[in-house]
Amino acid sequence: MAQIEEFLSQMSSIIWGIPLLILLVGTGIYLTIRLGALQVRSLPYALKLAFSRSQDKDSEGDISHFQALMTASAATVGTGNIVGVATAVVMGGPGAIFWMWLAGFFGMATKYGEAILAVKYRVKDANGNMAGGPMYYLEHGLKQKWLGVLFAVFGSLAAFGIGNGTQSKAIADLMHDTFSVPFWVTGIVLVIFAGMVILGGIKWIGRVTAFFVPIMALFYILAGIIVMIMNINLVPEALGTIFTFAFTGEAATGGAIGAAIRFGIARGLFSNEAGLGSAPIAAAAAKTDLPGRQALVSMTQVLIDTFIVCSITGITIVMSGDWRNGSIEAGVLTSTAFETLLGGAGPYIITIGLLFFATSTILGWGYYGEKCFQYLFKNPMAVRAYRTVFVLFIFVGATATLDVVWMLADVLNGLMAAPNLIGLLGLSGVIIYETKRFQKKAKEEKQKVAS
Repeated sequence: MAQIEEFLSQMSSIIWGIPLLILLVGTGIYLTIRLGALQVRSLPYALKLAFSRSQDKDSEGDISHFQALMTASAATVGTGNIVGVATAVVMGGPGAIFWMWLAGFFGMATKYGEAILAVKYRVKDANGNMAGGPMYYLEHGLKQKWLGVLFAVFGSLAAFGIGNGTQSKAIADLMHDTFSVPFWVTGIVLVIFAGMVILGGIKWIGRVTAFFVPIMALFYILAGIIVMIMNINLVPEALGTIFTFAFTGEAATGGAIGAAIRFGIARGLFSNEAGLGSAPIAAAAAKTDLPGRQALVSMTQVLIDTFIVCSITGITIVMSGDWRNGSIEAGVLTSTAFETLLGGAGPYIITIGLLFFATSTILGWGYYGEKCFQYLFKNPMAVRAYRTVFVLFIFVGATATLDVVWMLADVLNGLMAAPNLIGLLGLSGVIIYETKRFQKKAKEEKQKVAS
């Protein structure tokens, strides 16, 4: 087992090395230039679309813009927003947060491009539901089905790791350490809850995440705001430290500027999943008349994940000064920081936050894995079997040690990104065309309202 762990660790370091990070960020930069910094120009309209009550109810699709956004946010807003950010600060110093923001900015363009292609090339399955994502635009758009198959294989397997076993283990550990709840009890409760939602398909997942995700996000955001208000004198210094160390480099582990850039970009992209190819699977299910409309909504998910939730974690850690203590592990650094600034209630806030985040990730990735499996095996019985096995594996994750599964998922996530990025670059012309088509439609709608 130790040899397997060592092999997977080396594979992860290679796959998530500098070449993939350059490709991920480079794709975002390329699309940002070609789209004319659309993530800045169109952000107000994108937010209006995302949270508007009047959505495309009569258009083709299974769920609303908002439900698609919340399903994608459910999968991305997870342990990476708390533990992942802490890891970036420990390994790369406070400056890593700046590079996380920079990666998020360009990642918004990547997320936009993914969603446009997902809606553009989506299809109806045997049950009349929408199916889309990288596997479909790689096959029907790029005409490279083998790349679509590779993505689907990696995605359906990765869901058991990053979206299932590791999340349920994190929840079980938290419940045991904070409230002394036995691991098997947590496992059973999670299986029942997730089973009721996931076995109901995307419409049930969309309804639950549309209710669940805003509550969990607001809880954590409000907690972070309270911490900052109570320690308002520390905020300017923390921001100054982040910007200063972004170009000088200092970490608890003795890192330099290269470490700040690497870990800031890597953890940021790992958290918001821009370029990974997972979120467009949810975008493809949205009710929308044009791909560009849902793409703008999907783009706002990076804003929520990186610029709001991750920022609260990162700034709080820097404010506390606990990142300088090399003896504090990344896994508990955020909890320690909240305790330093808020007192005894701090660890409970992080426990509840992680409980919500990890549970929502299970729901989102359950849908992603199912759709990847559906692409490989069209039989509805096979898809139902995948759902069932996925739900039952939650109990395994909650009661077993899954270090190997975590590392395997890390490897598979990196492998998912490669074919997806090839598709984005190869179909960038389609992204531009669909953007212009939507912008023309939006302009006509604006003129109609004005008249």
